Amino acid sequence: MFAPQIYINRREQLRDQVGKGLILLLGNGESPMNYADNTYFFRQDSTFLYFFGINIPNLAAIIDVDEQKEYLFGDDYTIDEIVWRGSQQKIAEYAHSAGIEQTLPFYRLADVIKMALDRCRKIHYLPPYRVENKITISQLLNIPIEVVEINQSVELVKSVVKQREIKSDEEICQIEEAVNISVDMHIAGIRAIRPGIKECVVAAKIHEVALSAGGNIGFPIIATKNGQTLHNHYHGNTLNDGDVFLIDAGAENAMHYNGDLSSTIPVLGSFSVQQSEIYEATLKAHQAAINTLNPGISFKEVHFAACRSIINSMKDLGLMKGNTEDALHAGAHALFFPCGTGHMMGLDVHDMEDLGEQYVGYENEKKSTMFGLKSLRFAKLLQPGHVFTIEPGIYFIPELIDLWQAENKFNQFLNWEKINSYRNMGGYRNEENFVITCTGYKRLGKLKPKTVEEIVSYR
Repeated sequence: MFAPQIYINRREQLRDQVGKGLILLLGNGESPMNYADNTYFFRQDSTFLYFFGINIPNLAAIIDVDEQKEYLFGDDYTIDEIVWRGSQQKIAEYAHSAGIEQTLPFYRLADVIKMALDRCRKIHYLPPYRVENKITISQLLNIPIEVVEINQSVELVKSVVKQREIKSDEEICQIEEAVNISVDMHIAGIRAIRPGIKECVVAAKIHEVALSAGGNIGFPIIATKNGQTLHNHYHGNTLNDGDVFLIDAGAENAMHYNGDLSSTIPVLGSFSVQQSEIYEATLKAHQAAINTLNPGISFKEVHFAACRSIINSMKDLGLMKGNTEDALHAGAHALFFPCGTGHMMGLDVHDMEDLGEQYVGYENEKKSTMFGLKSLRFAKLLQPGHVFTIEPGIYFIPELIDLWQAENKFNQFLNWEKINSYRNMGGYRNEENFVITCTGYKRLGKLKPKTVEEIVSYR
């Protein structure tokens, strides 16, 4: 945890932004995997961590804005729980570490909420992403479960986003630690790759580094020779000569801050001519996006810089044709790049995604419905303290190629004969993490192998 005063200051700022009423924040409980006592790995809610820092299940908190009081609700371990799980601090001790003086048993939460409702006070809560928390809110507020998400407090959502999106110096230090661990994970994966082994062997080496550093992975590891599938978590294929292997993996450190990196590696140690052409094109797009970074620039413009670079590279290789700007605005490049250039990152690898992309990634702007552009998670004007990924890629998805060709889609921009000669090339991307500063940007963490020469040096 950070020092208590950090959490106190964060909650004071939240009270000032919300203005009036009660703020209800629910922690996460444990979730059974296949029976009650066999649970998934516990992960605390990130907003609860941000304002309280306490990483144990079955907690709730109330911030009374009007009376400037704070309550932590939870239950101390019974002797049976101590026998099976070991001793634990008292709830009052956890509360003290977060700068909270008043604690109550969890069952008292209903009494406090009922008293506030009887007085017609506003109860602010965030949209629940776990069904058990949705049920809890429904019961506490005596509202149908169907309207729980509808009745979420937009004021609270916007206030939380406003605070969490700007990372403090102590947060950036934690994120850099997570990025450094993530670099070590990728190096371990690169060193493990060789013909004849299964993808799961590489994934295991990557995961080992995260666990050894005292944390865990921030999201399921992507370690695949089928990188054209953007979120491919299958690890059962055997690696062969000529395959290209894509790793997308990041650490969550002990303080639950995340790194998120991607690497593309030739299994045999060197790319073929065609593979090298595509890999170098992704590096150009990656650098084009980085060159655009500056406070006050929209991240959508960063994305467009990467898209233009990909279009121009595809034109140089004969896969695309026509005017670059026309192709960009039509969305023809999405055949190769059907996703966004990056996303915010922090306590979540896709930071605050549970609060709604319209508030987290966009502001006073409707999200596009165009294929490719609709997957851009982040489009705000960049501010000092914004932390995000840069990860443009080039993907050859046979099913998408066949669909668009059958529909005669974008024939004025796409050279189908040449595209089909690349159709089994898979997927390629590099990914790094950045923070906006007052004068520009900073790449976070130590260098990840990125150029062909750097990758080969670890093989």
